[in-house]
Amino acid sequence: MSTRTSRAVPAQGAQRRASTPARALRAWQSAALDLYDAEPGREDFLVTATPGAGKTTFALALASRLLERRVVDRVVVVCPTDHLRTQWADAADRAGVVLDPSLPNSVGPVPAGAQGYVTTYAQVAGKPALHAARSTAKRTLVVLDEVHHAGDGLSWGDACAQAFEGARRRLSLTGTPFRTKPGERIPFVHYEDVGGGELRSRADYTYGYREALADAVVRPVVFAAYTGTSRWRNSAGEVVAASLSEPGTRSVEAAAWKTALDPRGGWVPHVIAAMDDRISHLRESGMPDAGGLVLASDQDDARAYADVVKRVTGTAPVLILSDDPKASKKIEDFAAGTQRMAVCVRMVSEGVDVPRAACLAWMTSYRTPLFFAQAVGRVVRSRSPRESATVFLPAVRPLLALAAELESEREHVVPAPAEAPDDALDLLPPPEREASGAGEHESLEADAQFAHVLHGGRAVVAEPMAPVGAEEEDFLGIPGLLTPEQTAALLASRDDETRRRIASSRGPQDEDLWADAPVEDAPEEPEEASWRSTAGLRREVNRLVGQVAARSGVPHAVVHRRLRTEVPGPGSATASPELLAKRRDHLLASL
Repeated sequence: MSTRTSRAVPAQGAQRRASTPARALRAWQSAALDLYDAEPGREDFLVTATPGAGKTTFALALASRLLERRVVDRVVVVCPTDHLRTQWADAADRAGVVLDPSLPNSVGPVPAGAQGYVTTYAQVAGKPALHAARSTAKRTLVVLDEVHHAGDGLSWGDACAQAFEGARRRLSLTGTPFRTKPGERIPFVHYEDVGGGELRSRADYTYGYREALADAVVRPVVFAAYTGTSRWRNSAGEVVAASLSEPGTRSVEAAAWKTALDPRGGWVPHVIAAMDDRISHLRESGMPDAGGLVLASDQDDARAYADVVKRVTGTAPVLILSDDPKASKKIEDFAAGTQRMAVCVRMVSEGVDVPRAACLAWMTSYRTPLFFAQAVGRVVRSRSPRESATVFLPAVRPLLALAAELESEREHVVPAPAEAPDDALDLLPPPEREASGAGEHESLEADAQFAHVLHGGRAVVAEPMAPVGAEEEDFLGIPGLLTPEQTAALLASRDDETRRRIASSRGPQDEDLWADAPVEDAPEEPEEASWRSTAGLRREVNRLVGQVAARSGVPHAVVHRRLRTEVPGPGSATASPELLAKRRDHLLASL
């Protein structure tokens, strides 16, 4: 009789393990296990694997092996959220390891029949001595999921160090490179001095996005960037207008971004409609359960975005909020169901497994590399070589830079004090700040227009001479079937149809939302008509800029700068209709 089946476990659990076949490991998981076995006496092991690669499966395969070999007698998993406790326990059950996901701090011993338990970093911080007693009562393997949560300058890190210092083995997992402030090293992670006062953490095994994509473990990602013009009133009462994609100061860029994300404006419904259109095509081309995630900054925005989704698509989305006692059940139901969209804040940004989610709408101002990679990781888990993922995001520099970097493998870095800007060191997204500095910010209006797709770290605009047919549309985003230029052309060709859908979905009640907005001078006609006319000219200029950029091979921003030199005046966001018409005619003459 095997060691595992001789353990005292519930009868049903024993039958389940006996009838559950061993799950085949991916090549990287087997290689990581072999590397672990090469040093049988090691206590700590750090695995960095891109989101969707299968870190949970690897960890449970290692746990099963150590239990069978009697190297350990107990397994403790520490994860960030309560929902992940259940997810871990279910996965462990399928792997033949019985873990209790509901063991509270008020109960001392681990229940008889369980081979361990799943807890959260918050629980460990609540009673570190209790978890220390549990992890030393038997030889224990501690799995620290998303170990970046355990920076020892935080209470969670101190608690983890106290609770698990005496454990027999520790396995740390992370899906993305993490950064910590100087002096706040992660417990049980090794570092090396690379000179210049900089420390770099040393992963024992790394499996990056590029390797995972080559192995068809994750989906290819198409980043579709949407620009647009935003108008807002600053604290001085002045009306300011700016484009998301035109160069500007940080404060203006942030204010334009914040205005675009206002659910009352035109940018949000336009992008949601574009994602809904993409979901429809995925469902018609071999992925019948394809779904999308709308990521909001806070719960108020999430509720408002849910209303926009219902208005635009005709179907209410699943609304997932952290303070909802049914949140975990909603995530499970969405993962197993066929609903088109879910709107959430941070409930599905880390570790949550929703393989059918293939689209993500970035409706948040969060901009840290860690959060970006985690959120994008929710839509890259591959089930078939024919599946792809699409991320819809504002065409703002911080996000475009993160998207471009996602394809490059980065090692974990602890920056030197003098080289570490505060906003690059946040382990979790920072709280919302006023985008335009001190004082009040009042969003007035925003529109949206497809700008480009990202490919190989560069912006690819629509190529007018690269048409695609109906059959090719079904394979949008699959490498080798569409060129980046064709992908951009396809998305751009659908943009006008998306705008028409949004216009038809906006009723009188939506027009009234902006009734109190301050307006610019327009003595001859009502401001609303003037604004719509000006917005149409801006879109036409932007469309022509895209065509010039495609033909000349230079970025949008360079063409915009040249245009302002050749037809002098303010940027498109604040230009008069007359000036925009002159620029339009100038661009037409150059094509």
